[in-house]
Amino acid sequence: MNSEIKTQQLTAVLEVLQLAERLKFELRHSWLSNGRQESVAEHTWRMSLMAILLEPLLDEKVDLSRLLKMIVIHDLVEAEAGDVSVLDQIRNPELRILKQQREELAINRIREMLSKANGQEIYDLFFEFEEKQTFEAKVANAIDKLEVQLQHNHADIATWEEIEYDLSFVIGKHVAFDETFILLKDLIEKQASEKLKMAGLNVEEIRSRAISSFG
Repeated sequence: MNSEIKTQQLTAVLEVLQLAERLKFELRHSWLSNGRQESVAEHTWRMSLMAILLEPLLDEKVDLSRLLKMIVIHDLVEAEAGDVSVLDQIRNPELRILKQQREELAINRIREMLSKANGQEIYDLFFEFEEKQTFEAKVANAIDKLEVQLQHNHADIATWEEIEYDLSFVIGKHVAFDETFILLKDLIEKQASEKLKMAGLNVEEIRSRAISSFG
């Protein structure tokens, strides 16, 4: 590869990195234990750490390099499309469709920006995550769901909306493919239960309502 082509590729990489910088200030619905709102970049970072720490404990061998790429890439589109919380999507299902459309436009733009480098690989990894068919994609999605609940557990319960009480108990369907994730889900769910009890809430009533509402 000659220097001119490599320079063009590096220029495209810098453009994507400039776009990605927005994730440092694109805020999510979640709050931190110090009372500050979480950024998308922080969520992605801890997902990556979880993947590294959990990899040796999984039932099947996972391609860690591919898994980490998928995790880092999956929210990159939010630098352009913005973050739409699950709560907003539950309240207004049309937002889910709009979110998908915006993210597809964003990943297509990123593929074009990196067309001379690895744009197609990034595009393919984004949709692999979305389709949840490969083992790596299932792992990435399980980590995504568990990290969200873990962050809620760390935050002051005053930052929780009532619907989040219920959502603490519906992660099981996302982790059923691997015993490690089932056990981790149980531990994280136990943390949530204790937090709700300390707030004077009826955990069994919430759990029953959650199962009835969300399956």
